[in-house]
Amino acid sequence: MLCTMTPEPEGKAESRPRRSRWVLLLLLPYLGLCFPIVYARSTPALWGFPFFYWYQLVWVVLASALLAIVYRKLKT
Repeated sequence: MLCTMTPEPEGKAESRPRRSRWVLLLLLPYLGLCFPIVYARSTPALWGFPFFYWYQLVWVVLASALLAIVYRKLKT
């Protein structure tokens, strides 16, 4: 079976996804966790958990919140 491409009508604009600056917020969790040498320590401890663990757990919550914000901003 032969597949032929049909040209788009002249007046139709290309439907490219719109780029938004809100997506840049998604870089924050990456940058916050990318360099473990910065947070690989045991003090300060929070409820008996070393800094290394609770720092990462805080980023899980923050990343989820940032994803929700970016999703809602790009949805509209």
